[in-house]
Amino acid sequence: MKTEFTDVSETQKTVTIEIDSSVVDAEIDRVAQGYKKVKVPGFRPGKVPATIIKKRFREQILHEVMHGLIPRAMEEALQERGIEPIDTPNVRDVALQEGQPLRFTAAIETVPAFDPGDLSTLTGTRTPVAITEEAIDQTFQRLRERAAKFEPVEGRPSTDGDTVVVDLVRQDTSGPDRHDGVSIEIGSKANPPGFDENLIGLSPGDEKTFTIHFPEDYTVAEMANTDVTYSVTAKEIRRRVLPELDDEFAKDVGAFDSIAALREQIRTDLQAEADENSTRQLRGEILKQLSERITFDLPTSLTEREIDRRLEEFARQLMQQNVDPRQAGIDWAQFREAQREPARASVASALVLDEIARREGLTVTEQEVDQEIERFATRAGRTPAALRAQFEKEGGIGRLVAGLRREKAIDLALSRARIS
Repeated sequence: MKTEFTDVSETQKTVTIEIDSSVVDAEIDRVAQGYKKVKVPGFRPGKVPATIIKKRFREQILHEVMHGLIPRAMEEALQERGIEPIDTPNVRDVALQEGQPLRFTAAIETVPAFDPGDLSTLTGTRTPVAITEEAIDQTFQRLRERAAKFEPVEGRPSTDGDTVVVDLVRQDTSGPDRHDGVSIEIGSKANPPGFDENLIGLSPGDEKTFTIHFPEDYTVAEMANTDVTYSVTAKEIRRRVLPELDDEFAKDVGAFDSIAALREQIRTDLQAEADENSTRQLRGEILKQLSERITFDLPTSLTEREIDRRLEEFARQLMQQNVDPRQAGIDWAQFREAQREPARASVASALVLDEIARREGLTVTEQEVDQEIERFATRAGRTPAALRAQFEKEGGIGRLVAGLRREKAIDLALSRARIS
């Protein structure tokens, strides 16, 4: 076999391979043997001459020969040269016929050898965060609001902060739009400008019609500088009542004996969240420095693959929010281009982490894989066995192992970096 490599760039190569005609003819004869029992008019099964078989089934035989010889030849050529492709080589210009060598060319993307550098020269800052009493009080307030109850109001008209239950007809240029039993909190930021003052002073049974003009700079573009008429019939007035911050409230929130115990748990949770954010920021600093140690142009396929992953993840998030990505009004071409630089940084840092893992001999045990699958399964509400089966079916175990190995690499980098 003859091979000729050409360096197009540091990450792109082409190879021209020629397989000797004797190897080609032997493979053609071997494949043709499998057609001997095929029924051919005028011949008994198994008695069809090889020349007839090769002529009658020429295209099928040559197709099988190509798919048998080319992958083996590619693998041998790459191993001999010590090249690890990052994607399936793009084979083209195949020339194959009996009695002639098999020639073809393949384009290959690869990552050149590089040195990830001295990890002790990495620097980062871990910002200590002290949890203030104000932050704890704000959390208490959110818990109170979440546990608030709505009680009916009697003997007075609606006022600021009340929730008015109304039957509502909305009228614009497109026609009337009716909604019954709508709860509207007076003073809510979601209300249109000028809407609140028209609801103040209503009592159950009152009817009111008013027109709202939406300003030119209104956030919803299609409603900007338009007039909308509302007709409302007040049905009920309610007032949100917040619970008292006492031991009973703590027991309702969770397994806490007292408000003091709940306060201490809030402090612990806020501190853990702050520490996690600080660690995430520190990891980002280290990953940025590692990505900058890549001095060659990144393989195009890796960047495009990372951009695809980011788009798929964003689309999945939209669907989880019951938003159809096709109807979200997003310029996907522009969004895709906006992901290019962060995708490149992500690919670069992943390559450096892979090289650190290789250089340091970092490995992932089967037990660690099982633990990671169990963690994913718990979060997804599934059994570990079912999730593992899905990973194996979709080829996800390799990605899982790669992710765990990179986590070990970043942990190693953090342990050797100078952190202030």
